[in-house]
Amino acid sequence: MDPPRSAAMFNQAKSLRLHAGNLVSRSRLKKKCPSSPTEELQDCIQATLSDWVSLQRQPTEEVPDTLDCSIPETTDVITPEEREELKVSAKLFLCEYNQSSIRDAVEMACQTLRVSQIDSVIISPPGPPEGDSQTLAHLQPAWEELQALVQNQKIAAIGTSDLDKDLLEQLYDWAQVKPSSNQVNLASCCVMPPDLTAFAKERDIQLLTHNDPKELMSAATFQEAVKNGTGGQSSADWRLEWVLRYSIIVKSRGIIKAKGYLLGARRASL
Repeated sequence: MDPPRSAAMFNQAKSLRLHAGNLVSRSRLKKKCPSSPTEELQDCIQATLSDWVSLQRQPTEEVPDTLDCSIPETTDVITPEEREELKVSAKLFLCEYNQSSIRDAVEMACQTLRVSQIDSVIISPPGPPEGDSQTLAHLQPAWEELQALVQNQKIAAIGTSDLDKDLLEQLYDWAQVKPSSNQVNLASCCVMPPDLTAFAKERDIQLLTHNDPKELMSAATFQEAVKNGTGGQSSADWRLEWVLRYSIIVKSRGIIKAKGYLLGARRASL
């Protein structure tokens, strides 16, 4: 795609939806091992945009408001015949408090993978305002949206990330749909806190571990990835709204069949 046409597409678009494809099979990412989830996501964004840009042929006047950036051959669609044998789990990183982002992310995941329901979704909301500690009030809007998606059978189970025992108990007592899991970052505590372990066992909440940073991707890193992936197009006004990382696991064998990232972004100036 020639530079003027590429520039026109990004200058006219108001939002961006990107699917990075199956990382298990993408040869580009096998050449090196990312040092962190942030670097892995950055590589995915740059590679997908670069490939997608090179495939565009439509005239400038047909540019849609939303750019749908995905590479068809890297998309891992689940067939109805194999659905029962697979578990689809996801972690949703919200970059801002926006309930519509949760709906958008889950809907895009279902459409991309061709499934009617995701087996489990763990929510990672943005941190509270600087100087504040996270409270139940911070979590409630996102949890209410997740509960609605469970009730509409878009998600089977929902979980949390980085909640201590007190906050997890508050959420459990308040919520209609109880959290089924809670992720703990072992970088901040090398041993599971005993009070959290005891409460989780009592309430049948699965405790999981993770190594994700508090902020999966900064605004500057995202803009750099967009700029590099599009051959130097201006990215200063693009804002990352959400990132959904999914895994497709073969239940009987416990192996990862596919793993990928979906993300939504918008231009702040529009």
